[in-house]
Amino acid sequence: MYLDIVIKIVVGLLALMTVIRILGKKELAQLTPYDVIYTLVLGGILEESIFDEKVKISHFLLAITTWALLIFLIEKATKKWDPIRVLLKGEPVKLISDGKLDMKKFNKNHLEMEQLRSALRKQGVFSLREVKDLFLEPGGDLTINKYIQYEPIKNGDFPTKATDQDPTVLLIDEGVVKEDILTYIGKDKKWLLTKLSEQGFTDIKKIAYCEWSETEGLFVRSY
Repeated sequence: MYLDIVIKIVVGLLALMTVIRILGKKELAQLTPYDVIYTLVLGGILEESIFDEKVKISHFLLAITTWALLIFLIEKATKKWDPIRVLLKGEPVKLISDGKLDMKKFNKNHLEMEQLRSALRKQGVFSLREVKDLFLEPGGDLTINKYIQYEPIKNGDFPTKATDQDPTVLLIDEGVVKEDILTYIGKDKKWLLTKLSEQGFTDIKKIAYCEWSETEGLFVRSY
């Protein structure tokens, strides 16, 4: 019994190392949902098999070998045929193009505005006005192309004047006014409607995104 457990653990470790080798040298953030499924299922097979005396070593070897072979074939197929790669691995989705939001793609990928703002802040972007193009990668990461005026200063660039910017708050999220945020910043809906009308927006339902900061004012994107 004890020998079987030891053998299963050793075989399981070797199988896990093989799967990781097949998947290639990726960081955790680069793993696609299917890569995670591969390792989770393998871990489940290992966990269920180690302490179950009814599962013989031969059965365990067959399961591990079959699973590793399937992963290998799928990885080869995704490299050889693009349609299969797109189906299983996914492809980058362009959510923002030249500053314009594609709300159909936002909704298709179940991405909420607050989720987006949180992900942007982690990359040092505190306003959507900085973003020219935005891609959602297959692994769930965001890739950002900023407008040139918001890019970091490089050698040879000498700005004439630099000012601090206040953090932004989300006032309208897909046609819905965030009343609690308005209260938080000491404003009301009447103030918001006035500011929107000054920019030519009269129907809140047609606004996909609206943020505000003390230094920059309103930034609005319609559907």
